Amino acid sequence: MGNILNEKGKVYRSTRGWEILSTYMEAEKPSHLFVITDENTEEHCLSLFSEKIAINISVENITIPAGEKHKNLTTSLGVWETLSEKGADKNSLIVNLGGGVVTDLGGFVASTFKRGLPFINIPTSLLAMVDASVGGKNGVDLGHLKNQIGVINLPECVVVDIDFLKTLPQEQLISGLAEMLKHGLIHSTEYWERVKKVNFSEKNEFENLIWDSIAIKEEIVKQDPYERNLRKTLNYGHTLGHAIESYFLESEEKTTLLHGEAVAIGIILATHISAELLDFPKERLKDITATVLKYFSKKNFNKNDIEAVIKLLAFDKKNRNGKVLFVLLKDIGQYKTDCEVPNSLIYKAFEYYKNF
Repeated sequence: MGNILNEKGKVYRSTRGWEILSTYMEAEKPSHLFVITDENTEEHCLSLFSEKIAINISVENITIPAGEKHKNLTTSLGVWETLSEKGADKNSLIVNLGGGVVTDLGGFVASTFKRGLPFINIPTSLLAMVDASVGGKNGVDLGHLKNQIGVINLPECVVVDIDFLKTLPQEQLISGLAEMLKHGLIHSTEYWERVKKVNFSEKNEFENLIWDSIAIKEEIVKQDPYERNLRKTLNYGHTLGHAIESYFLESEEKTTLLHGEAVAIGIILATHISAELLDFPKERLKDITATVLKYFSKKNFNKNDIEAVIKLLAFDKKNRNGKVLFVLLKDIGQYKTDCEVPNSLIYKAFEYYKNF
């Protein structure tokens, strides 16, 4: 596969994307087309997909339950079994139509069924557009621990159509914004200043920001596909963010956080730690904190919560030789990877977050 698509994993925009997809299908003539959705995207996005795709091939829809708690091997097993029952072979094509859970799990299922089927990502949430569907990371959670099982394997291509965002509730839009804010911090003051003033109702500028965000991630992944150095910057705010997300996922007392909500907290904490360890400018720290809290409401953490979050850091995938390693910033766009952070500074960062 792939004469049509000379570069695997490339992101195509709207009309051009649908044209590429149709040309690809006509050339490759997949024996089956399986579209993986969750309950939400089946209801809100499948009909739009059918309208946009100009091919005559019957579509088999496989729907998984919605939500991060279903991004696991049990759900994967159900999809593998359905593929097997429906006669999926090496010439079948999988399209992942959904947010980050669908593209992560769908890519993982495709990469492992019969040692790998081609797949295409069509992200329908802002988070998936600017983050999950770019870069070839596919995987599932192990219990409440994020993305412990997975592979790096690029899709044939990614089609991003902003029309899908019309189906999103506001909190999901805001969740995706966390990753765009992160891209600003690791990339440039210029992009940070633009994205922090985002207005979702100004369609053209919002769409331009989305494409700039995708371009930032694409460029990083192209330079460092296997996360040896530069790609680690995409984890800014995620070391504590993932631990917080996992903790809220497993806790019976806490309301589960959206990925972006957890990352937003992680960004504030990582920036405070950066100010302590690498002299990140204090005025910028205040600006970043105020910007994040403008979009994301504050969550409460008591001492036990923070202790539990710190324990979960032991499962972070960037760890080496038992050491938890952070990505920190000296300034916007100036990063340092593999930083060790004492627990005392993590407590201090939570204190800063609480009292801001």
